[in-house]
Amino acid sequence: MAAMFRMQLLLPALVSLALIAAVAPATRTHLRFYMHDIVTAESSASPATAVRVVRGVTPLPNDPTNRFGDMYAIDDALTEGPGASSPVVGRAQGYYLFASRTDAALLLSANMLFTAGKYNGSAVAVFARDAILDAVRELPVVGGAGAFRGASGYGLLRTSTFNASSNNAVLQIDMYLDV
Repeated sequence: MAAMFRMQLLLPALVSLALIAAVAPATRTHLRFYMHDIVTAESSASPATAVRVVRGVTPLPNDPTNRFGDMYAIDDALTEGPGASSPVVGRAQGYYLFASRTDAALLLSANMLFTAGKYNGSAVAVFARDAILDAVRELPVVGGAGAFRGASGYGLLRTSTFNASSNNAVLQIDMYLDV
């Protein structure tokens, strides 16, 4: 009887240890890439990759171009470096929306789809507030696919270059993923 009682106590502990051992520790992956948001086509070789699909009504303070509610669909190139001729590693596909009546802040929803290299065919999904005038913004990772299936983590977004007359920008993204 005592042996059966000990087994009843020991069995849940052994099952718990087996479950803990079966779960592999997450691997931290750091990726750095650049997102080229082209609102105004620079040439036929460099077409617009961000297109306004909704025009808001309320002008933003100190911004003659954008309005609260403006929405842009994006299919932006992701490159290894900040230059336009840098090798393309993927696309940022989704949208951003001017989501504040008083601040230069966007709602960004995008899939970072990788089309070259080690992560070809994999994607990371982000959904974030992007206060575009801040030096560093944080992008929460809400999921992933392929090599990044079930990913969690965050990205740090910095404006590398911005042209106020064209609204074109190059953004540096440092992505920290736990898979």
